[in-house]
Amino acid sequence: QVQLVESGGGLVQAGGSLRLSCAASGRTFSSLAMGWFRQAPGKEREFVASIGWGDGSVGRTYYADSVKGRFTISRDNAANTVALQMNSLEPEDTAVYYCAAKWIASAQSLAQAPGYWGQGTQVTVSS
Repeated sequence: QVQLVESGGGLVQAGGSLRLSCAASGRTFSSLAMGWFRQAPGKEREFVASIGWGDGSVGRTYYADSVKGRFTISRDNAANTVALQMNSLEPEDTAVYYCAAKWIASAQSLAQAPGYWGQGTQVTVSS
């Protein structure tokens, strides 16, 4: 089993930045592909960004078109964490953001079918 705990959500004005973090435990972190999904009110959960297992070079990083150039995903295997740096935030980015993980997978594979989920953290972007 893998436990994922998100932090860093909050309220920010449009154009601002937030950094989300996810701490993982339960399995060797470097063996996990990691990623982020989000769910806005009344909408289905959607993929945001992912990074492959290991040092991230397997499948490297993968982003939804809606966040390319604004969001950056990174991992710290020594700290067992993955981060999502979100810049130039827009009201449309308002959602609950969920950390996700998948055992020995590429970034693209996690984007299609994650194996583990965190509880989520709220991000609200005001206009």
